Amino acid sequence: MDADWREYHPAPKRPNYVLPSGAVDVHCHVFGPSSAFPFAPERRYTPCIAGKDKLFALRDHLGFLRNVIVQATCHGKDNRAMVDACRSAGDLARGIASGGPDVTLDALREMDAAGARGVRFNFVKRLVDATPKEVFLGIAEKVAQLGLHIVVYFEAADLEELVPFLNELPTVVVVDNLMRLYWAR
Repeated sequence: MDADWREYHPAPKRPNYVLPSGAVDVHCHVFGPSSAFPFAPERRYTPCIAGKDKLFALRDHLGFLRNVIVQATCHGKDNRAMVDACRSAGDLARGIASGGPDVTLDALREMDAAGARGVRFNFVKRLVDATPKEVFLGIAEKVAQLGLHIVVYFEAADLEELVPFLNELPTVVVVDNLMRLYWAR
């Protein structure tokens, strides 16, 4: 775990606000356990271990009915932790995968069967090396064939440059993390 990473809180406070019935946590991650789901060698951060059991306990504690588990960049293109969590959660979770240029339709079909409903394209420079847009367009064609969607993660300052690329995507596009607007000052 990185020195500046916070430990998973063992006893989080229940919020004063009561979530509406059926509320969904639309963006969360599972981290490991690294013994079963190793972190990617190219990762830019190493989090504390917070696997599916901790995620599900937190979901229930906070009062969410379901979650959307987004592939964490620390796991790279190895979606096994996200897929395992989705399978374990059944109808209580869906997932967003990550894919590289070699991702196959069969692999995407397997992830879809496990509960993944989209693939994330990450443009946040502090987290990933640049991927050529042609690679993402190739993945997007496969994603569109399956009726899945694309999740794009970028910072607000990069929006203008990305608009032509985003307009080329052949399926539904979801903007992740509010374009990190809270950093755009």
